[in-house]
Amino acid sequence: MSSGTITVRLVRSFEHRNIKHIVLHDVDFTQTVNSFKEAIKKDTLKISHKAHGAKSNDPVIDIANDQLILEDGVTLVEAGVGNETEISYFKMEDYRKYQADPHLVW
Repeated sequence: MSSGTITVRLVRSFEHRNIKHIVLHDVDFTQTVNSFKEAIKKDTLKISHKAHGAKSNDPVIDIANDQLILEDGVTLVEAGVGNETEISYFKMEDYRKYQADPHLVW
């Protein structure tokens, strides 16, 4: 499958769990991660969930698996993105702060 649907989770605040989901249809999986990021603007992308896969216990993001962060220069399919993959989109600086101290603010 060379194209499909991706849900992007726009993470505005890890601590406040301020997240907005956008669904993108007909995404070309042969494009590079860098091209995809340019299409939705800058910052960092990370796989949050794949169809029929397990989800993290953290309601915002899986902070234990940095291997799921998408690297520039590889295609989306090479990065493991497929149909109905959910991707988080965030500022790396905010992610590192949350990763160091994963507390939630109510």
